[in-house]
Amino acid sequence: MTETTNRDVIDLSAARSAEPASTTPSTPEEVANAVSPPPGEIPPEELARITDDVVAALKTVYDPEIPVDIYELGLIYKVDLEEDGTLKVQMSLTAPGCPVAGEMPGWVQEAVEKVDGVDKALVDLTFEPPWTPDRMSDEARLALNMF
Repeated sequence: MTETTNRDVIDLSAARSAEPASTTPSTPEEVANAVSPPPGEIPPEELARITDDVVAALKTVYDPEIPVDIYELGLIYKVDLEEDGTLKVQMSLTAPGCPVAGEMPGWVQEAVEKVDGVDKALVDLTFEPPWTPDRMSDEARLALNMF
């Protein structure tokens, strides 16, 4: 992060095996705790609250065909909170031909815009890198009997 870029980042886009386990968050809880505030911008307590609330909001969004929320499925790649209260979410789908591809970004936007401290949300749908089941949390694997 440069001095001119002040924002909070939850970055899930890096492959978990690309870095040592000690530096790469591997569970949703570790990801939420890995967010660091920009110097002097958002108090740490407020940042922690917003992060927790954004994660909780993301966990309310489900693919209608899968009984696991999009956060635990690993469909959220990156979340940036900018100084002006704009929350940028980069996400994917389990498959490019997903029947709710046109609707799900709107569901995500609606969910995170309800978080106090988020003034506006922009959701970007990407397929790079493609989603794989390796991105799912243990909770998601358990719910889908994928152990």
